Amino acid sequence: MNDRKWWILSVTSLGALLSALNFSTLIIALPDLIKGMHASVLQAMWVMLAYMVAQTVAVLMAGSLADRFGRKRMYMWGMIIFTIFSLAAGFSSNAPMLIVFRILQGIGGAMVMANSTALVADAFPREELGRALGVNIMVVAVGQIIGPVLGGWLTTEYGWEWTFWFNVPFGIIAIAWGMWAMGMKDVKSTAAAKKFDFAGSVLYMIFMTGLLLGLTWGPIQTWNSPVVYISFLAFIIGFPLFIRTERRQASALLHLPLFKNVVFSLGIVTATLNGLARMGVMFMLIFYFQGALSYDALMAGILTIPLAAGMLVVSPVGGWLGDRFGETTPATVGIIFSFVGLVGLAMDTGLHTPYWQLAFWMTLMSIGSGLFNSPNSSSIMNAAGPKFRGEASGIRSMTANLGMMLSVAFTIPLVTQSIPREAMLAIFSGTQVGLANPDQSLAGFIHGLHAVFWVMAALMVIACVLSLMRAGRTEKRQVKTGSALQ
Repeated sequence: MNDRKWWILSVTSLGALLSALNFSTLIIALPDLIKGMHASVLQAMWVMLAYMVAQTVAVLMAGSLADRFGRKRMYMWGMIIFTIFSLAAGFSSNAPMLIVFRILQGIGGAMVMANSTALVADAFPREELGRALGVNIMVVAVGQIIGPVLGGWLTTEYGWEWTFWFNVPFGIIAIAWGMWAMGMKDVKSTAAAKKFDFAGSVLYMIFMTGLLLGLTWGPIQTWNSPVVYISFLAFIIGFPLFIRTERRQASALLHLPLFKNVVFSLGIVTATLNGLARMGVMFMLIFYFQGALSYDALMAGILTIPLAAGMLVVSPVGGWLGDRFGETTPATVGIIFSFVGLVGLAMDTGLHTPYWQLAFWMTLMSIGSGLFNSPNSSSIMNAAGPKFRGEASGIRSMTANLGMMLSVAFTIPLVTQSIPREAMLAIFSGTQVGLANPDQSLAGFIHGLHAVFWVMAALMVIACVLSLMRAGRTEKRQVKTGSALQ
């Protein structure tokens, strides 16, 4: 497979591009979607979040199944499912139907996401893995940059349906290209048992769905709801039962010994913290640009481009540095850059702050993400070893998505302390520009904005300490992983 490594990287990069565009174009299309489907703002928010929730729930199972049945096969089926339901989503006649299609689209996205990193890790030798993953992350940054502009253009010229339909030709190309570029030989784990972990899979879906539903239902609708109580109860009961089942299961869905590897565990936790901080900043800046400064959704998306621009340039460099000097140093330096950017945003962001200052701090954060993501992902995949790469890739994707979901639960309550819930949802969905009573709301909103940035900066301090803890352990733990886990 090594002789096709660059072809395989092109396949996974195309999948990464579609994933990034899928999220960033839809945000811009939400106002037109609401009008076209006569949907409520709450329904529109669930259209956006349903994909992320479904992807987070399904991604671990997709990675584990790929270790058993083949990573290429699962990746290709994921792309097929994603493309089919992208087409179906554009034909939705009402919001509930669209939400169902978004869930199914998210399952396909999970199969792609769970296996993308594993396929690259299978194809590239360890000394080139960071650079290859850096290319994938660079492509994600491209999608985040062009997504708002593409979404605005498609919606204005052709309608909200095309934010889904544009995926279809690219998906067909990706399927055809993947069938040829990845060849016929598939990658499976020889250590994987044939028996499917049915009990573990059911418990995993119960507790993870409960956790994510509670975290998203509470801030968007109300925390004082039977849905929230039942969801968190399902998590509280399901999670310990899942861990107990996996400890006794020979063919476990989640290979718990992976977490005994210090390098793997520290990489996973720091990735979760980084995802939480990055998405939290994106949410708050969208509220800031649309609510406080009264820009429309398209302009708000364009103004957040610096959050991706640094990643575009720096991600391959970060991967190369990780390959050349070890993953710990560039990943930790990246966290420090993100910390400085967050402190700058916390100190400078106000109603009359020049945009160039905000862009500077956003760019520092973006550079930090570019330096961090590829070496950290490389560290996780190398620590897991080839026989558990599918599962490790699924865990990495699951925890990154979980960080994004936690950011929703964390930031929205802070916003609603100063802005009425209905206004907050309308601002985020793009159906309202500016605040109805700015004199009453702006001071509290800016205070909440600063609080979020300071808390996220504190999380980066924790992430920095955890990242440094793996210094000197990488080589040793990789050798042990090769003998003990495989």
